[in-house]
Amino acid sequence: MAISAPTPTDSRYRLSRFVVFLFAVTAGSSAGCLYYLQPLLHQISVDFSISTTTASMLVAVTQVGYLLGLAFIVPLGDFLNRRRLVVTLLAVSCVALIVAGLMPTYAGLLIMVFAVGISASAAQIVVPWAAAIAGPGERGTVVGTVMSGLLIGILFSRVLSGLVADVGGWRAILFVAAALQLAMAAAVWFRAPGGEVHPSDPSQTYPQVLRSILTLVTQQTVLRHRMVLGALSMAAFSAMWTAIAFLLAGSGDSPYHFSEAEIGLFGLAGVAGALGAPIVGKLADRGFLRHAQYGAWLTQIAGWLLLWIGGHSVAALIVALLVFDFGVQGVQLANQTGVYSLDAEARSRLTTAYMVSYFAGGVIGSTVGGWAYQTGGWTLVCEIGLGAAILGLALWATFAWTERDHPVQGREAHQHLRNLVTT
Repeated sequence: MAISAPTPTDSRYRLSRFVVFLFAVTAGSSAGCLYYLQPLLHQISVDFSISTTTASMLVAVTQVGYLLGLAFIVPLGDFLNRRRLVVTLLAVSCVALIVAGLMPTYAGLLIMVFAVGISASAAQIVVPWAAAIAGPGERGTVVGTVMSGLLIGILFSRVLSGLVADVGGWRAILFVAAALQLAMAAAVWFRAPGGEVHPSDPSQTYPQVLRSILTLVTQQTVLRHRMVLGALSMAAFSAMWTAIAFLLAGSGDSPYHFSEAEIGLFGLAGVAGALGAPIVGKLADRGFLRHAQYGAWLTQIAGWLLLWIGGHSVAALIVALLVFDFGVQGVQLANQTGVYSLDAEARSRLTTAYMVSYFAGGVIGSTVGGWAYQTGGWTLVCEIGLGAAILGLALWATFAWTERDHPVQGREAHQHLRNLVTT
């Protein structure tokens, strides 16, 4: 009797390391497009003769575009071929980045980074794609690896941005990013698994798909809780990385005066922190999702205290970035592991609901970060961030209590994840 080869929907299927790596790099390269200009805000503000707050709007507008991509494009991942959808978005990203690099005015640059933000939503199609085809017992680890790739892409984008800008100016990084997106489009097209989806109701129209997202938010208490926690964490993350660009460049009363390349290198500390975040995925696979959330929020609190000290100590600042970004990634991964366990057939729409809230927090954080630094310096930024982390911990303690009997909590989580894959 012939034995059929396992397919991505077969319970015997295991994602190869190469495919997981490809998903991680694709997610990272797309998400990184949102932040290439973030460490260069001081240089851009000088070139266009604009204020700190106005310059920080570049990041906020890019995130608004990303929000719209999450809201209106990512849900299609539950109904259209994911490989074709991702490759299309990567190609659009490539074109938008090239045009952005050629824009002579700040208004034109704002328009093009908005388009870059929309196409960057490819990152959030890749994540549920990986979750959908991961084998039993490995989903938390696979999602953790892909999400680490996403965050590392965000953080490493700052490193690459600073190095390239130091040599060729801030526009050069946009052309380098375009080349990277083109390369990833080719890699996904030729090497990623098929990307086919099998919706339970293929007759569902696009407006019905969008309405179904609101239905999920209404019905799923766990989803609503994670949306609040994710928005809070991302707001703090965006505020910190927006404000630190001005701190390191010597704006205001800062004691630092680093070059673009040196500012970018600080992103390596964040990358190091993100590399440890798959630990959270492994804890989730073993049924300790609730405990991982507590640890991640406590780590964020410690990170903010160290960041405050880092306002006058380079060594403390480097350690703070490592600790803080580990905490942010831990919260994000714990949130998404719980969200993806809610409905196996609606992961792209669950991603949309969660990530719209998440990056809405990012838009607010980017704006608040620039305002806070201009108003009260690095101290005010850290005070706001610390307050957000303490609030996050308090909210999680409340949510964990109300969810104590839900199958995505506690020691039942691992078996629940297995059941979703095998049924």
